[in-house]
Amino acid sequence: MSGVPGRSGHDPPDVTARARRSGPPRQAGEAWRSGSLLNVHSLAGQVFLLQLAVVMLLVAAALVALVVQAQRDVMADARHRTLAVAQTFANSPGIVAALNSADPTAELQPHVEAARKATGVDAVIVYGLNGITLANSDPRQIGKRVIGPYAAAANGKPFTSTFKGSLGLSVVSAVPVKNPAGSVIAIVSVPVTVERVQHRVNSQLPVLLGGAASALVLAAGGSALVGRRLRRQTHGLGPTEMARMYEHHDAVLHAVREGVLIVGGDGRLLLANDEARRLLDLPADAERRHITDLGLDEGLAELLASDRAATDEVCLAADRLLAVSKRLTAPHGPAGSVVTLRDTTELRVLTGRAEVAGERLQSLYDAGLRIGTSLDVKHTAEELAEVAVIRFADIVTVDLLEPVLRGEEISGAPDGIGELRSTAVAGLDAGHPLHPVRELIRLLPAQPVSTAMTEGRPVLVADLSASDVRPPEQPDSARRILDDGIHSLLVVPLRARGVVLGVVIFWRATGSPSFEDEDISFAEELAARAAVCIDNACRYTREHDMAVTLQRSLLPRALPRQSALEVAYRYLPAEAGVGGDWFDVIPLSGTRVALVVGDVVGHGLHAAATMGRLRTAVHNFASLDMPVEELLGRLDELVAQIDAEEVTAVEHGQGVVTGATCQYAVYDPTSGQLVIATAGHPGPAVVQPDGTVDFPQLPVSPPLGLGAGLPVETTELTVPDDSRLVLYTDGLIEDRTRDLDVGLEALRDALRGPARTPEATCAAVMEAMLSDRPRDDIALLVARTRRLGPDQVAEWEVPRDPAAVAPVRTACARRLAEWGLERVGFTAELILSELITNAIRYGAEPIAVRLLRTEPMGSPDAGTLILEVADGSSTSPHLRRAKLTDEGGRGLFLVARFSERWGTRYTATGKVIWAEQSLRNDATPEADDLGELLLDQWDDTAL
Repeated sequence: MSGVPGRSGHDPPDVTARARRSGPPRQAGEAWRSGSLLNVHSLAGQVFLLQLAVVMLLVAAALVALVVQAQRDVMADARHRTLAVAQTFANSPGIVAALNSADPTAELQPHVEAARKATGVDAVIVYGLNGITLANSDPRQIGKRVIGPYAAAANGKPFTSTFKGSLGLSVVSAVPVKNPAGSVIAIVSVPVTVERVQHRVNSQLPVLLGGAASALVLAAGGSALVGRRLRRQTHGLGPTEMARMYEHHDAVLHAVREGVLIVGGDGRLLLANDEARRLLDLPADAERRHITDLGLDEGLAELLASDRAATDEVCLAADRLLAVSKRLTAPHGPAGSVVTLRDTTELRVLTGRAEVAGERLQSLYDAGLRIGTSLDVKHTAEELAEVAVIRFADIVTVDLLEPVLRGEEISGAPDGIGELRSTAVAGLDAGHPLHPVRELIRLLPAQPVSTAMTEGRPVLVADLSASDVRPPEQPDSARRILDDGIHSLLVVPLRARGVVLGVVIFWRATGSPSFEDEDISFAEELAARAAVCIDNACRYTREHDMAVTLQRSLLPRALPRQSALEVAYRYLPAEAGVGGDWFDVIPLSGTRVALVVGDVVGHGLHAAATMGRLRTAVHNFASLDMPVEELLGRLDELVAQIDAEEVTAVEHGQGVVTGATCQYAVYDPTSGQLVIATAGHPGPAVVQPDGTVDFPQLPVSPPLGLGAGLPVETTELTVPDDSRLVLYTDGLIEDRTRDLDVGLEALRDALRGPARTPEATCAAVMEAMLSDRPRDDIALLVARTRRLGPDQVAEWEVPRDPAAVAPVRTACARRLAEWGLERVGFTAELILSELITNAIRYGAEPIAVRLLRTEPMGSPDAGTLILEVADGSSTSPHLRRAKLTDEGGRGLFLVARFSERWGTRYTATGKVIWAEQSLRNDATPEADDLGELLLDQWDDTAL
């Protein structure tokens, strides 16, 4: 085609003349039928002869290469064969035993001959280190000395050598035979002549030659087929005939109804057929001009002048829509491109619809990213409204059922639904006529919203002004909606899991087209995606409320009254939901107080429930006055048991394995001693009265459930009066933005400073440590210590003598009088008499009596009188009702009757029996009533 680059394409008579001069196609057909593959005047004959010559050269070169390679492989095969036979024979089982036998020749000779026949070598020879042949394929050589370079084999190294012998070129390999100790005891030699190996290779030459001949025949046949096909395609024409044939194609080029352009590498137009000139409205002198100078549309000119390919790329040309396909001619030809043009103006409408569909797919994709970013129902509804108002509607309102907003479960058909709550509105200015957010909407019968809710299908109102139904608002606002330019609406129910949650209403106002049926599918898809997110948020709200309710019921509702510590606390759930952190303040006997902080791994109902179980267990263990280490040990066993149950549940597809930590501390205000132990939990902080902060180094035991029965280590600290004990969970000091050391240092800075109340300390710590979005629960417990003064404690040593009861009782009465507690003196003396008498009778020395008077902080309570009797025995008394015939057995009954609480706790040296009396006026029985109570213990008939 490059032979006529200057033709304008407007000379059909010329083309027809050239076609006549080229002769009719019938002559070309005759030339093809009479042509031959060996005719060098035809293009097919020339190609066939050239291919045949190339194939013959390739086959000859391959055959020579194979022969040379075969010669090379002969020597390699001879070396490998002799060495392999020699190694196999030298390492064969029994050869060492045969060499060590009385007659090695008799033992080895049969095997030597068998090996030679099996392997095709010339001989297998075995000789000793002295060179005497012990076995040989040729029996005549047995006993003769072998002469050769076998020193290397005698030294234990196999070798292979090539030599020229009487039989021609040969290869021999020698391998040493070693005994179990590793010493060489003989040598195996295997020779073979190259001629023997060459004979095998020569036997393969006919196969190679046959293969080469077959390849030559196949190649010649393939060349003939290629030539025949080429002869068919060219009709046996030579170059002259093909040039004439080109003229026919030139005529066809201008007759087709598809534009064809040929553009050079420099961006100039080389050829344009008639259809291309018509479609592009090209000038007569368009050829040889640059594409950008032809007045084409900018996008089309850029595509034609560029060096990129295109397939059916749609471009504008005046008022036409053209499908442009472009292919580069390089590297198969000169630099340039061939372009075809098809008029696809009728596809413009379809293209517009495709663009709309693409925009809506993008909108759905954006909605999937923007809707449901949080688990809040209201926020999710707002996201739906904001996404839809961007590309689909002018105004969007989302109305939900009231139970959905509260996170309640919805079941059943929506037939009886009469109210919705306006939840989100987007695209409105102030003063709009629609319902504002949070307003309750009462549904009207037979209206679009009611229909969408009850039937669960979209409802389209294309023209509100022409419709016989009123808008889904109050009748008095219908006219205002029309006056504001709102003319079309589309109501789509929000359905999830087969339940209608509410509706989303799309509105269009002046300047936007009315909704059509094609809009329904998009609105349904958008509503379906949003409904799933709203349902997830609703279920999360429900589960979160359940978890919060459960946790609040399990956490302390109020701090118990006690006189040893002034306590304040904070608890903050994580952003992700309720977790398993907990704390507790447990009053113990003897004015002691237990402080507990724990953490259950995870969030949700499982963590909260596990926390409740652990907190209950701690209360139960603490009520037994267990030592600190024993309580944590029992708690560790409990968590291990819970984990075992959970593992079984996991194997059946349920349950979550528990992980928990705990810190337990007991403070004694009489001595200021703090006994503390921790199981995988961060240690406490102690703020001294002067404001300095210490983090005591505690021995940390494994987390609960991982102790494996190991003992728990405790630490004893003496805490000054007016100190602050700070216990916390790891959520306070660990955060995604800081590590543990940074968190501890920040806590130290928050606690450091002048004396503050526990409440003020909690506020300061939370303000300094709390992040915007805590990822874990935070539990904080601050307790300010208070010591009992000397005027609140009285102690006496008691000899183990019944006569000592009266003096101690008298001393106690005097101390009670000094404290102004004469009104409880009688009952206190009675309780002490029974406890001291039991200690003297059943206990062991040393025996001691202690009185404690407490005054609760921040409480109108008058306080408590605590009576304690300690002895060196570990036997525990038990309360029982005495029989009518028993003379004794009523002492502990009287103690339990006249005290508010009583119990036993064990110490390192024995036990302490204690009893508490409330100092409230209404809690102390009168002296006259005591006599009646005592007389009630005996039946009148028994007296």
